[in-house]
Amino acid sequence: MQGLNFIAIDFETATGRRASICEAGICVVRNGEIAETRSWLVRPQGNMYSYWNMQIHGIHPRDTMNSPEFPEVWNAISEYLKEIPVLVAHNAAFDISCIRHSLEFYGLEKPDITYYCSLRAARRLYNFGCNSLDYLCDQFKIPYGQHHRAGDDAGMCARLFLREIQDARWCKLEEMEFCNGKL
Repeated sequence: MQGLNFIAIDFETATGRRASICEAGICVVRNGEIAETRSWLVRPQGNMYSYWNMQIHGIHPRDTMNSPEFPEVWNAISEYLKEIPVLVAHNAAFDISCIRHSLEFYGLEKPDITYYCSLRAARRLYNFGCNSLDYLCDQFKIPYGQHHRAGDDAGMCARLFLREIQDARWCKLEEMEFCNGKL
């Protein structure tokens, strides 16, 4: 898939607030191949967590008390976005809103980024009763590490999106206008 480049992204949040990112993960795809996966623990504002969020992802205040805040992590992610200004997320409405709310909260500039949603693509392509990331990966035997950890989920999303592109016989991301938007 020469020329197929994107960055799958995933966030975990400490509370119900979208600007409470406590972990960020990316999976870089270059020419249709996974090139790199990274994740960062992020100290949310006040390092405050809700019980329910900790139950989902297993990240606790002790894990992030010495971690960088969102602006520092966003600077690292932005370096990747300079080369590949295309994001993919499973349920992009959530992850993109985390970016938007965090950029606004910290007074950071919003970059010109296009994004795609692997969940919306799955709903269009497949006839499963469930379209959660872990369920779809199980159906397609896509390996994954720990679900609800940002780096692992970003890798799962990248592999799923590559599968969706293959199954739909798309050759260009622009052909997927039904599941994309602008940051």
